Amino acid sequence: MYAMKQKDVTAALDLDDKKSIAAQWFRNLRDSICAEFEAIENEVTAHECASMPAGTFQKKQWSRTTEDGSDGGGGEMSVMKGRVFEKVGVNISTVHGRFSKDFAEKIPGASDNDGHFWASGLSLVAHHRNPHVPPAHMNTRMIVTSKEWFGGGGDLNPIFECDEDTGFFHDGFKACCDRHDPEYYPKYKDWADEYFFIKHRNESRGIGGIFYDYLDSGSWEADFAFTKDVGETFRDTYCALVRKSMNRQWTEEDREAQLLKRGRYVEFNLVYDRGTVFGLQTGGNVEAILMSLPPVAKWD
Repeated sequence: MYAMKQKDVTAALDLDDKKSIAAQWFRNLRDSICAEFEAIENEVTAHECASMPAGTFQKKQWSRTTEDGSDGGGGEMSVMKGRVFEKVGVNISTVHGRFSKDFAEKIPGASDNDGHFWASGLSLVAHHRNPHVPPAHMNTRMIVTSKEWFGGGGDLNPIFECDEDTGFFHDGFKACCDRHDPEYYPKYKDWADEYFFIKHRNESRGIGGIFYDYLDSGSWEADFAFTKDVGETFRDTYCALVRKSMNRQWTEEDREAQLLKRGRYVEFNLVYDRGTVFGLQTGGNVEAILMSLPPVAKWD
């Protein structure tokens, strides 16, 4: 009875309702993640960090105009530079407008909609002071052209791989996927392994996670429920990993390895990352788009 009632309510939602609900969810998820990360900032006891002030998120709104000068939506950056998180950004945006003809041909349904689109989502990238705390990325989004779908995922990019951490991270996402469809995890894990690969280096960016896009199962409610679960699973799993390692000691050699690994992260984001390409192609805020880049990196 409950499931039928929920299905009937969802069927009554029009597209504007769906957009509003999804955009508000991304904002709520942003708020919960930022609160957890600020709590972590106040918990660290490692002597390298404890003497520094705890970080807090600084928010900055931005807006965009379309080619004809009309409102094209915008977003809000939330960036923290603290004693655990050397730099972390949790950004949200809701934008709309029209793709260029060439870019529209690459986006499902855009050519059938004269290039018009609407997109809302959250994007997170975390870089830490302690080289033993693994950097991570996560995003979730809803996109509408003549079609509508969800996408997202999360991946872990440790400087020093730890089998226990890798297993914990993947177990969290597998349990998340299995709650919705047993076929999701193997499919989305393989997609992440393929996507988060630095082709010109012939190496993986990290230990993977899950990646999905163009998710339109025929049930908006089911796809949205999965996307919400992905965001919450990442938040809870990743915060546990940060707390586990944030008080470990590190050496100058560890820091050097961290900075070189960050260089690989920069290369991937500037050459291959879909979010970077999408943001730049749609006239997004450059500062927000490049938020993913680490504060310091090296190349040897």
